[in-house]
Amino acid sequence: MKFAILGSGTGSNAKAILDAWKAGQLGKAEPVAIFSDKRDAPILRFGEVYGVPARYLDPGRFRTKLDPEAEQCYINAIRAAGADWVVLAGFMRVIKPAFLDAFPKRILNLHPSLLPSFKGLDGIGQAWDYGVKVTGCTVHYVTADLDGGPIIDQQAVRIEEGDTRETLEAKVHAAEHTLLPKVIARLSLS
Repeated sequence: MKFAILGSGTGSNAKAILDAWKAGQLGKAEPVAIFSDKRDAPILRFGEVYGVPARYLDPGRFRTKLDPEAEQCYINAIRAAGADWVVLAGFMRVIKPAFLDAFPKRILNLHPSLLPSFKGLDGIGQAWDYGVKVTGCTVHYVTADLDGGPIIDQQAVRIEEGDTRETLEAKVHAAEHTLLPKVIARLSLS
């Protein structure tokens, strides 16, 4: 299972995946590329650190999705890297049908809530504002339905007395860093 990581930000989930890979904890999974839609995204620095090719790919003119030309560029770059799976680790763009068709049932997303609750942006903030006592994170297959693909696995995080939004974010991110590599490893062995 060779996979590309797509991310838009700091890359903490990418780092967790790459740390697990270096520690021999990703089963038969191997990261072969890191791509970002942000030219100066910190996630790109992990390429050099871990010896995985990393580069910026222009997303086109839209803020929340790839334009058709950019989408094809991403598909081509992922295929050229030898990846047959795609892992979205903080990639802040909606994936459209052409991309889904290029990697059918082989695109994973990590979402910071216990889906189907709190889909879309800021799942942690939505859970906090709603006042739930348990939230967490979900790894799911990507479909045309935003954060609505089949759930692969979840990890719950209890909101304790005295938690703040910041401590909750830290707890959910820690759960993400455990869950995503575990799911990748399991899928690589199936």
